[in-house]
Amino acid sequence: MTKPLRTRPELLGKKLGMAQFFNEEGNAIPVTVIELAENIITDIKTPAKHGYSAVQIGANVKKEKHLNKPLIGNLKKKNLPYFSLLKEFRVQPQELDSYKTGEIIDSSKILTPKEHVDVSGISIGKGFQGMVKLYNKHRGAKSHGSKSYRSPGSIGGHTFPGRVFPGKKMPSRMGNEKVTVRNLLVVEFDKDKNLVLLRGAVPGVEGTLITIKPSIKKWNQANS
Repeated sequence: MTKPLRTRPELLGKKLGMAQFFNEEGNAIPVTVIELAENIITDIKTPAKHGYSAVQIGANVKKEKHLNKPLIGNLKKKNLPYFSLLKEFRVQPQELDSYKTGEIIDSSKILTPKEHVDVSGISIGKGFQGMVKLYNKHRGAKSHGSKSYRSPGSIGGHTFPGRVFPGKKMPSRMGNEKVTVRNLLVVEFDKDKNLVLLRGAVPGVEGTLITIKPSIKKWNQANS
């Protein structure tokens, strides 16, 4: 028997930067300031029509000239703003009746102070990097005649195995990939200003679009 899918509603937001927050005890807490996006429901996916149950939300309003015609037609038919980003999150089929197209996702149900959330975003790109920076490898000796200060060294034997195994750690592009940081504490949430403060750092530079959802860890299951 398969375990039922746990509903984890998501919110879209924009990273504004990092700051300090002083709690009631006077302690300085490093926080990331996130501005919530529109988070308007743009579509409902049903098992009868689409084969699965999910809710689609939109964010990042753009001008009409910046979107393709299929997306413009889909949003215009529903009298919705021109969103450049659409994101889905899975829900239980019996929960679909509580969502309606055009409504705004209730952020207060997800961003409860003292609870934990998981944050996903595109990490900062570092470009093409070597093994010392990318994998924290040791550098070579700086003795007389050495020419392997930061080179990878031997990557495989000549006789055996006679080849380089797939997945071998080699110099490559660093960053610019989806990263999820789990169990970030919601320090403060200002619903009027659509600002949320999360303890610690989240992926990406200032202005990066990120996804926030309730933590999958056990201490959040009763409140999600």
